[in-house]
Amino acid sequence: MRTLVLLWAMTKREAIELRRYAFDTVMQLVTIYVVFLLIFFGAKAFIGGAARTGGTLPGIVVGFMMWTLAISAYSDVSFTLVQEATAGTLEQIAMAPLGLPRVLVARFLAGLGFNLVIQLALLLLMMATTGQWLHLDLLSILPLMAVTVAGVFGIGLAVGGLALVFKRVQSVMQILQFAFVALVALPLDRFPFFKYLPLAWGNHLIGRVMIDGISIVRIPGPDLALLLAVSVAWAGLGLAFMSRLDRVARSRALLGHY
Repeated sequence: MRTLVLLWAMTKREAIELRRYAFDTVMQLVTIYVVFLLIFFGAKAFIGGAARTGGTLPGIVVGFMMWTLAISAYSDVSFTLVQEATAGTLEQIAMAPLGLPRVLVARFLAGLGFNLVIQLALLLLMMATTGQWLHLDLLSILPLMAVTVAGVFGIGLAVGGLALVFKRVQSVMQILQFAFVALVALPLDRFPFFKYLPLAWGNHLIGRVMIDGISIVRIPGPDLALLLAVSVAWAGLGLAFMSRLDRVARSRALLGHY
């Protein structure tokens, strides 16, 4: 019951922040949209007519959508911890009866629904602008996106743990942004090892649904099992790493100052 109350409180907080800071939210979406236009039309001009005969341009749309969703999923944890530490409220959150890791997981779950809605709205806008109309089977896309983002959230938890101890982790976050670009861009048939990293295999399966029009029930069971196993493994590793660094930060009395 306490977990449900916490999840409901985090959902209300997320909605209030989106409404109260609506201008900043809108400007973030505008920035993402402008960056997408620069990437898409730059690639279209560079590749030329060859892009129209394959799945390059649709792949850019899907990959960019998943990249922005991943950035939001992993950076929210570290940004929250740095923000709370700067405001001097991190120690109060850490003293919650359910513990800091559960509070962060609840906030992630609360924000996931809002992020999925925002990403789908941006996707519709991107498709309307570029003329690349993809197959939108929400019953197939949403579960795949949720499971994929869970693995990325594990990376966010690990970075959040580093933020508890080292406070400033912006350099690590910048490196991960470029790493996520590689995970959505590299072909898995040439680099099969990447399927065991977060985001890569999920992006591949979502591309099959949105570009090839394959329903989730037609995706082979081993492929879905691999996605679930990879996401659960990375989420578990991230949670364990973050919990360990949480104990280190408490033992060194690092939660009460920035």
